[in-house]
Formats: sequence, structure tokens, C-alpha cells
Amino acid sequence: MFDNLKNMASLMGQAGELRQRMEQIQQDLANKTVEADAGAGAVRVVMNGRFEVLAVRLDPAMLTTLAGEGADADHRMIEELITAAVNAAHAKAQQMIKQEMAQLTGGMDLGGLEQMLGGST
Repeated sequence: MFDNLKNMASLMGQAGELRQRMEQIQQDLANKTVEADAGAGAVRVVMNGRFEVLAVRLDPAMLTTLAGEGADADHRMIEELITAAVNAAHAKAQQMIKQEMAQLTGGMDLGGLEQMLGGST
């Protein structure tokens, strides 16, 4: 019985340490970025580990090369490229979170911790 209490106390201590480490990772993820592009670099998106879009960069030369059907087509194409680049950056940010979680947990699946950092599975 006392062994079980010792084990529980040990787990409680580790839970507090794990919580502190997760809080630190959340802060670190705000400073880590990923970059993704669409249209062979015509649109680039920079996103942090909190899924905040930090920058959207348009390469006018690439957009001109890709365009050619008039202003309406250009507008739609740019919107589609921005959407694709944001989605690609989001996927890269999710992967970055998974890697951080694997380091935190030593590869163990602790169910739900990734969502606490902003990721989704």
C-alpha cells in the first residue's frame, strides 16, 4: 500500500515538471517559425508554432509568369495560392509541434498533450 502511495507521489511530482516543460515549449513555439510556399514560390507564408501567420510574401515576377488570363484570373489565382501556402505552413507547424512533443515525452503517446500545445491529430 505504501509503495502505491510513493508511486502516486512520484507521478504527481512528474506531472508538475511536465506541466512546466509544456509551458516552456508553448513559449518556445511562439518563437519558432516555419515557411511554406505555393506556385513555385509565388506566394510564401511564415507561420509560428502557435499557428499565427507572421508574413505573407508575394513574388510579383512569379505571379506575372503564372498569370495570363486577365485581372479576374489573377485575383482568383492569388487567393488560391495564398490559401495553399497557409495550409502548407499549417501542416509544417503541426509537424513541428509533433517533434516537440516527441522530445518532451520521449516518444510516448500521452494522449491530448499535443492538443494542449495547439496541434491536432
